[in-house]
Amino acid sequence: MEGAAVDTGDLLKQLRIERAQREDAPARRRWPWIVAAVAALLLIAAIAVAWLARGRAVAVEAVAAVPPAADAATAVLDATGYVTARRQATVSAQITGTLTEVLIEEGDHVQAGQVLARLEDTAQRANLATARAGLAAAEALLGQYQAQLAQARRDLARQQDLIGRKLTSQQALENARTAVETLAAQLAAQRSQVELARAQVRSAEVQLDYTVVRAPFAGVVTDKAAQVGEIVSPLSAGGGFTRTGIGTIVDMDSLEVEVDVNEAYIGRVKAGQPVQAVLDAYPDWKIPAAVIAIIPAADRSKATVKVRIALKAKDPRIVPDMGVKVSFLEAAPASAAHAPAPTGVLVPASALVRRDGRDAVFVIDGDRARLRPVTAGLGLGEMRQVTAGLEAGTRVVRQPPAALADGARVEISSTNE
Repeated sequence: MEGAAVDTGDLLKQLRIERAQREDAPARRRWPWIVAAVAALLLIAAIAVAWLARGRAVAVEAVAAVPPAADAATAVLDATGYVTARRQATVSAQITGTLTEVLIEEGDHVQAGQVLARLEDTAQRANLATARAGLAAAEALLGQYQAQLAQARRDLARQQDLIGRKLTSQQALENARTAVETLAAQLAAQRSQVELARAQVRSAEVQLDYTVVRAPFAGVVTDKAAQVGEIVSPLSAGGGFTRTGIGTIVDMDSLEVEVDVNEAYIGRVKAGQPVQAVLDAYPDWKIPAAVIAIIPAADRSKATVKVRIALKAKDPRIVPDMGVKVSFLEAAPASAAHAPAPTGVLVPASALVRRDGRDAVFVIDGDRARLRPVTAGLGLGEMRQVTAGLEAGTRVVRQPPAALADGARVEISSTNE
C-alpha cells in the first residue's frame, strides 16, 4: 500500500505546472495572432494604394483622327532651319553726335521716313545760319555788279553816239567799252560766288538733317541699342563709349526660312517645290510654303547646301530667328488625278503603340482611355494612315505614356481638333 501511495505522489508531481511555464504559455499563443494582424494591415494598405493609383487620372493630349485629302502630298525630305529677315537694318546716324531724343522702343511699328532719334544740332544750325548769311551777301554784291554793268552799257552807247558825230575821242570810247567788259566779267564771277554760297547752304542743311535719324523702311523695331546722352557714330570708335547703332528694324513682310540640306539629298529639292513649315513654338500650326531658291554654294565644313523658303502665310506670331522644321513635299502625279480617294483616317505617328504584336491606339471614351487595335498604313510626314479600326473624328491619345493601361482614367491636357 505504501508503494502505491508513493507512486501516486510522483505522478502528481509530474502533472504539476510550474509558475514560469504558466506565464510563458499565453505569450506563445499571442504571437501568431499579432503576426496575422500585421499582415492583414499591410494587405489592406497595399489594396488602398493600388485603388488610389488606379483612380488617379493621367494627363494626356488628345487629337482627332482626320480623313486624308485626295491630293495629299508626300514628304520626300525633312530639314530644320530658322526664320530670317531678308530686309533688316541697324539704323545709325550719318554723323557723330550726342543723342538728345530716342523715340523708339522694342516692338514699335514704324513707317518709312519716321523720326527715330535726334542728335545735338547746335553747331549744325550755326553753320547753316553762316551759310545763309554768306548767300545773302553774295546775292547783294551780284545786284551791285548788275547795276554797274547796266550803267556802263549806257555810257558805252553815249560814247558810240558821240564818236559818230566827232564829239569825243577814240580813247573815251575804248575806256567805256573796257568798263563794260570788266563789269560783265565781274558779274559772271559773282554769279559763280552766289552758286557757291547756295551750295554751302544746301550742305549746311544736309548736315542739319543728319542730326535727325529716320526709318529707312516700314517695319518693327526689334532692338533699341542707344539711350539719350550717349554718343553715336557711323564708325566704330574702338571703345565702349560710342554707339554705332540706335536700333534695329525688321521688315516683317520679308520673313522667310533658311535651312541647311545635306548635300547628299539636295537632289530632292527644286525651286518652286511645295513645302510645309512647322514652327518649334507652334508645333500644331502647319504653314504652307515654297522653295524660293537653292543657294549655289556648299558649306564644306558641314557638307550642306542652303535653301531659301518663302512663307505663304504672314502672321505676327512669326518672328526672326525662330526654329522651324520643314518638310519638302512631292505633289501627287497627274496620272493620279482620277485615282480613288485614300481610305481610312490619319493620326499622328506618335499615337500608335504596339500591344501583343499588333498596332493599336488609345481612344478617348469619356474620362477613360480604351486600347483599340487598328491596321496601320503608309506614313505621310508626321502623320500615319490607319486603314481599319478607327473612324474620322475619333479622339486618340497623342504620345501615350508607356504605363498607360486599357481603361485608365485620363485628364485631357490639350485637344487638337
